[in-house]
Parts: sequence; C-alpha cells; structure tokens
Amino acid sequence: MPGRPPDAEESRQAAVAAARAAAAKQAEHITILDVHGLIVITDYFVICSGATERQVRTIVEEIEKALRDLGRKPVRREGESERRWVLLDYVDLVVHVFTEQEREYYDLERLWGDAPRSAWEDDGIASSSG
Repeated sequence: MPGRPPDAEESRQAAVAAARAAAAKQAEHITILDVHGLIVITDYFVICSGATERQVRTIVEEIEKALRDLGRKPVRREGESERRWVLLDYVDLVVHVFTEQEREYYDLERLWGDAPRSAWEDDGIASSSG
C-alpha cells in the first residue's frame, strides 16, 4: 500500500480477511479487537490459536496469503522460529497467532479488555464472544 496509509475501513477489511483466513485453517477462538481508540500504533489486533506449532505455521501462511491478495505485506514478523506466538505487523493491523498454551499465558484479551470486539463472520455470530 505504497503512497498512503490505509483508511479505517481498509484496516477493518484486512482484519476481517485475516480472521477468515485463520478460520479456513481451523484456528480457534478467533477475535478481532478494535484498539484504535486505546493506542496510537495500530487499529486492530487479530488474535487466534492453533492446537500445535505446525498448525500455527499453517494459519500464519494462510493469513499472509490472504493479506498479500489485498496488496499487503507485514513490515515485521516475530516468533516464526519457535511458532508458539507468531506476530505479523501490518502497521494498522497486528496479527497474533498463538499455540493454546501461549495464548492462555499471555491472555491479550484480558490485557486489552477495554477494546471493543469486532464481528467478522458472515452470519454475524462471532466466535470471539465470551
């Protein structure tokens, strides 16, 4: 996205695309947090879990592919060698893919408990409820 930063709707669409890509690879507990009113460094967090490190890798690959199709590339990646918590930073969107154990330990949803959750599924029933 050279030349101009994404607008709020483009950011939301990218977050939804990342969530759907994660769902396509059976990620669990997929949550989109709208953090733009809480921090200035990004607009959305997408948080999800994989059962194994191998599944985490597969989820990350699918998310990257989906966002690449939107013309996006991460500016930073972390955790790829260990695959227990992989972070993909797209500036306006940060994707966190955890193993279940790491997600429970870091509990980002509790840390960012004031952030509104954004629905992303077509039927309007987000798996992030609760």
